[in-house]
Amino acid sequence: MAHHRGSDPETEPNTQLYNPYQDLNLQVPITNLYKLPTSPEFLFPEESLHQRRSWGENLTFYTGSAYLGGSVSGAAVGLFSVLKNFEQGDTLKLKINRILNSSGHTGRTWGNRIGVVGLIYAGLESGVVAVTDRDDVWSSVAAGLATGAVCRAARGVRSAAVAGALGGLAAGAVVAGKQVLKRYVPI
Repeated sequence: MAHHRGSDPETEPNTQLYNPYQDLNLQVPITNLYKLPTSPEFLFPEESLHQRRSWGENLTFYTGSAYLGGSVSGAAVGLFSVLKNFEQGDTLKLKINRILNSSGHTGRTWGNRIGVVGLIYAGLESGVVAVTDRDDVWSSVAAGLATGAVCRAARGVRSAAVAGALGGLAAGAVVAGKQVLKRYVPI
């Protein structure tokens, strides 16, 4: 493709750019009219000191992420379970129908279950941060520990303790992995 050498209205001395505001007699220079701030705006200066999401944003983020991850994982599990159980006389239409039904059902089930875990985690983490007024690794670990214990509390004390320990370890691993990614992967 050849380089087009057209006249540039900004550098051409005999042309003038059209200004739709020229007849309005504005007191403010037109160049300042559209200079919008790029930083987040806060109502109070104290809000700008805390660089974290609000409890509502946490709730939405963790619940949505958990639901999405659970749905995709469940759909994959449903797909592989159907692929193992195909029968000889199945037509292509029947195979596609089984794949869609199984993937959709398993994906919804896993998404709902893991989404609820994300909802509980988000609520507990926001509560821990509100009580301690610190947003650090230990807040996430405490929220993971409490989430595991709450999710398995109906099965008994031993099951709740084991699930709490696993939840705390999982939350700590995720936060540590996030810190490693921040430090060593330039984004």
